[in-house]
Amino acid sequence: MSNSYQDLEPKEMWKYFAAVNAVPRPSKKEERIIEFMLEFGNSLGLPTIKDECGNVIIKKSASKGMENCQTIVLQSHLDMVHQKNADTNFDFNVQGIDMFVDGDWVKAKGTTLGADNGIGVASIMTVLASDTIQHPAIEALFTIDEETGMTGALNLKGGLLDASILLNLDTEDDDELTIGCAGGIDVTATGSYTHETPPPNVSTYKIYVKGLTGGHSGMDIYKGRGNANKIINRILLGVFENFGIQISSIDGGSLRNAIPRESVAEFVIPELEEHAFGEFMTNIEKELCAEYKSTDPNLAISFEKTGNSVRVMQKGFQSKLLKSIYATANGIYRMSPEIEHLVQTSNNLARVLVKDGEYSLQCLTRSSVDSEKLDLANALRCTFELIGARVDFKGSYPGWAPKPDADIVKILSSLYEELFKEKAKVSACHAGLECGILGTNYPNMEMISFGPNIRGAHSPDEKVQISSVQKYWSFFMQTLKRIPEKS
Repeated sequence: MSNSYQDLEPKEMWKYFAAVNAVPRPSKKEERIIEFMLEFGNSLGLPTIKDECGNVIIKKSASKGMENCQTIVLQSHLDMVHQKNADTNFDFNVQGIDMFVDGDWVKAKGTTLGADNGIGVASIMTVLASDTIQHPAIEALFTIDEETGMTGALNLKGGLLDASILLNLDTEDDDELTIGCAGGIDVTATGSYTHETPPPNVSTYKIYVKGLTGGHSGMDIYKGRGNANKIINRILLGVFENFGIQISSIDGGSLRNAIPRESVAEFVIPELEEHAFGEFMTNIEKELCAEYKSTDPNLAISFEKTGNSVRVMQKGFQSKLLKSIYATANGIYRMSPEIEHLVQTSNNLARVLVKDGEYSLQCLTRSSVDSEKLDLANALRCTFELIGARVDFKGSYPGWAPKPDADIVKILSSLYEELFKEKAKVSACHAGLECGILGTNYPNMEMISFGPNIRGAHSPDEKVQISSVQKYWSFFMQTLKRIPEKS
């Protein structure tokens, strides 16, 4: 296999993937990728528009002989999760992704790869640009801000699309056909506290939690991976109750939809407790590394004396804050009683920021049952309000209710078995796909999602499997030929 992604098959799709990855495209800062897509559509002479919120729609007529087939929407999102390793020098706002081939995988050097959902975007671009791929009439929909709020899907107005079928290219297992997903809501607790000059005869230290596996806070939540915010809070509460530390700052996690990989906290400790503190840290590091040896084998917990002059939190409020974070639900809340192995409801404590008299605790709560999503959000609200926090709910979006008897589900299930001599896994997922949202304005549109194997999405370990892309591509090409005729 070639060591260059430029030589991989299908060449045109990989070419467009590289082109997309050369454009900085963080969520909520998609101006450059929007302009890139507009230029792309116009360069092909295809009807191309940008709607009021920034979604790009490109339309293409049917291939000769397929004019009587139903019109389809091909849909992917333009933004990507921006995550990098702490020791990687990289500016997502100006740099393109640095990709490389490693065996059967394409990876990025120290950052997220953007295969989620750049592979889908590139796939659609390839079809739009091709003179040889057979397809029905296409409405290509490229949405914005899927990763941090789904505002593109939420603000897509009815009447812009005429299709009766939507193919979402944002699934991360090549043997799955996804027909349902979870909804979500952002839960944010904020507040202030009194900070003060530390007492005399103390030393300043930092604790670091690094090396966790992280991953997608929906798709990977069932794997029981460590959450850096919960782990460092467990350490801090233990150190506080044993040695009377006072915290200066905590900075853990980054994006709501990524399981936190790293956290750092700074605090002061009485000089007389330093030796015992060192022994405590040695013991708890062994304890935690043993607990997470299977899911997070690279977990590293360290501490250092800094000598910094800092201001610290009053002990009374500090106790309340640490205990509220300790009590915060994280991970699986409930499994689906109807669909085997499906997480129904979960929470990700994604971000903890404590500094200069202000704190912010950020969660992403997911569920395929809206009432249960709100129930868990309210449980979090009650936990945080007990310490006097202001709690806001924002960015709520609905789940996508499965319709296993839809014609497109039957067609693609049969096609998969015909091509690969095994049954596809027809299921719902715990990630937040845009289909449920799009269905609110297009309720009669049949929808299904599929894609190649992507691993480590939302983390710097993200990678896409080359052989799986080729499998997915053959399935995609045949799918375009199997779209039924208009009734």
